[in-house]
Amino acid sequence: MGRRRQAREIALKIIFQIDVGKLNPEEVLQYYLGGKQGSGEAEKYAEQLSRGVMAELPAIDRLLAEKALNWELDRLESVDRNLLRLATYELLRSPDIPKNVIINEAIEMAKKYSTEDSSRFINGILDKIARQAEAREKGL
Repeated sequence: MGRRRQAREIALKIIFQIDVGKLNPEEVLQYYLGGKQGSGEAEKYAEQLSRGVMAELPAIDRLLAEKALNWELDRLESVDRNLLRLATYELLRSPDIPKNVIINEAIEMAKKYSTEDSSRFINGILDKIARQAEAREKGL
C-alpha cells in the first residue's frame, strides 16, 4: 500500500472516531499517530489531512450538503460522511494531487470500508466538487 493511501486510511479512522465517538481530537490524533499506524511520512500526511478536515469542517459540510441533493449529512452512513469530508478537503487543498486520483482513492476506500452503492454515491458527489474546484481554479 502506498504512503498516501496509508495516510488517507489513517486520517479516515481519525476523523471517523472524532465524529462518531464525539472524542477529543487531540487524544484521537495521539492514539493513531503514536507511531503504530505507519511510516513517518504517512503519519505526517494523515495528521495534515485530519487537522485540515477538522479545521475546515463547517465549510466542508456546507459544500457537501449543497452537492448531496436530497441527502442530509447526519443521515449518511458515518463512513461515507467522513470519507466525503476527507476527499473534499483533499480536492480543495491539494492542487498537486490530480483530482481523479483523489476521487479514485475515495472510491476504493468506500469499497473497502462501506458498500458498492456507497462508492457510486461518493463518486457522484466528489465529481461535482472536483468540477466546481477546477472551474474556480480556472477563474470561471
